[in-house]
Amino acid sequence: MPAITSLHRVRFAAALVAAAFQVSAWAHGDVTPQAVDTSTLPKLGDNWRGENPFRKNDAAIKVGTSAYNQNCARCHGLEAISGGIAPDLRKLDNDCATQKDEKKKAACVKEIDDYFLGSVRRGKTRNGAVYMPPFEGILNQEAMWSIKAYLETRRERPL
Repeated sequence: MPAITSLHRVRFAAALVAAAFQVSAWAHGDVTPQAVDTSTLPKLGDNWRGENPFRKNDAAIKVGTSAYNQNCARCHGLEAISGGIAPDLRKLDNDCATQKDEKKKAACVKEIDDYFLGSVRRGKTRNGAVYMPPFEGILNQEAMWSIKAYLETRRERPL
C-alpha cells in the first residue's frame, strides 16, 4: 500500500472544504426572488418615498412578513435573526434607539429608511462580488416598504 504523503492530505482537505461549500449552497435552496402580492396595500405611485409610509400598518406588516420569508430569510435568517451569512436586520436601526432628542431620532430613522430602500433596490456588490441581489424591477415599492414595516416589529432595541 502506498504511503500517504502531505500532498494526499492537502488534496483530501481541499476536497472536504469544497464539499462543505456545496452543502452550504444547497442549504439556501432556490434563490430566485419570489413575487409579492401587494394588492391589499395602498398604491404608492411611481415616485419612490423617502420614508416608510407603511410604518405600524398591520396589513403591510402581514404582507411584509410573507415577503421577508420568501425573499430575505434565506440569507438574513428566520424572523430576521441572522445565522451569520448576512447582517442581522433586527439591528438595522439600533443607533436610532439611543437618540434622546426626538428630532435626531426621526432624522436617524429617515436615514435608515433611505439606506434600507437603496440596499434593497440596488443590492450590495463589493469588488465585483454580489453580496445581495438588486430587487428593483422584481419587488415593487409597496413590497419593499412592507418588508421594512415587518422588520420594524423585529427591532432588537425598540424606538
